[in-house]
Amino acid sequence: MSTANSKRFAPAFNQTTLVILAGAIILSAAMGIRQTFGLFIGPFSFDRGLPVTLIAFAIALHNLVWGFAQPFAGAAADRYGSAPVVAFGATTFAAGLGLAAVAPSGAMLIVGMGLLVGIGVSCTTFGVVLPAVGRIASPENRSMAMGLVSAGGSAGQVLMVPLVQGVRLSSGIATSLFVLAFVMLLIAPLGMVLDRRARVGTPRQEAPVAPLRQVLGQAARHRGYLLLTLGFFTCGFQLAFIATHLPEYLSLCHMPIGLGATALALIGLFNMAGSWACGWLGGRYRQHHVLGWLYLIRSATIGAFFLLPKTPASVVIFAAVMGLTWLGTVPLTSGLVAKVFGTRHLGSLFGLCFLSHQIGSFLGAWLGGLVFDLTGSYSLLWEATVVAGLVAAMLHFPIDDTTVSTPALRAEPAAA
Repeated sequence: MSTANSKRFAPAFNQTTLVILAGAIILSAAMGIRQTFGLFIGPFSFDRGLPVTLIAFAIALHNLVWGFAQPFAGAAADRYGSAPVVAFGATTFAAGLGLAAVAPSGAMLIVGMGLLVGIGVSCTTFGVVLPAVGRIASPENRSMAMGLVSAGGSAGQVLMVPLVQGVRLSSGIATSLFVLAFVMLLIAPLGMVLDRRARVGTPRQEAPVAPLRQVLGQAARHRGYLLLTLGFFTCGFQLAFIATHLPEYLSLCHMPIGLGATALALIGLFNMAGSWACGWLGGRYRQHHVLGWLYLIRSATIGAFFLLPKTPASVVIFAAVMGLTWLGTVPLTSGLVAKVFGTRHLGSLFGLCFLSHQIGSFLGAWLGGLVFDLTGSYSLLWEATVVAGLVAAMLHFPIDDTTVSTPALRAEPAAA
């Protein structure tokens, strides 16, 4: 009997593991590549004579395009599967990098690194990959599986930066961007692996769900979904501000040269453990409670870092703690949406949440520069990130995570 059971469950286990691995590789490539864009600001300015503000705008624009394109990419993956969406996104991402590599003007750079890369990222990251993982994983293991994919995806942030730096220094901007474009083309076929859930021997059938329009209307009236979406704005705001402005802030504090880059690398390294841990916690405790505590820990860490004297040791500790809470919100947020609404339209529903995150990201990066230009200090933004985190925590604790009823189920006629 036990032998029969092991034979029945082994295919599902193997398929789940394969999907997790493919998802981690796709995320690792896409997220890792976009983390290297800061390395091109100086070279584009010095070698091609482009204004720094224009280069920074192109990089910031891809975040906004990513956010607005994410619901559509998620909806397409829900309807047609991940394979065509990932293939289209990887190809578009590669085209954007290739266009940036040969861009003779700022307009072409904005189209390549801003518009095309933004669309490509939306098709090859969280809103497409995590729903595919969520559909194949069992409900009790869903949060853990999403955490594993997010943790594996963080490896790209650690690996891509030294790769790009080495190629750029030895062969120039264009070659390094073409290498990144080639990496994106290599992952294009992996979307087919994300759709392998259909071949599992004992598939899990969810209850029938309503059409997308009806589910979106239900979500728009769901207080918990609205609170979750508002809270996700804070995540993007905090992370984009820190990732964009921490190095400059540390230089203003007379910290050693290179400590800012070290801090960002440490954040990426500890994010691997943090994403896995948040996924594990989300499988054992109520996910909105874990999110609430995560935002509280973030706010306390940011506040302490801002108020206490700056030393290399304090910067390292800050980077480590922030890394542990960095992208752990993603598997928790997507897992909570899946718990409440199911996985059939998870890409669409998570995509709308993620739009809020990306609007916060755009504002965090842009307002940081604007406030500094106006006041000569980042103090106001550090204080804003603390307050935003406290507000986000208070929004998450009262969320109702009860699975919603499915109108389509009641409307279906009984089987003959």
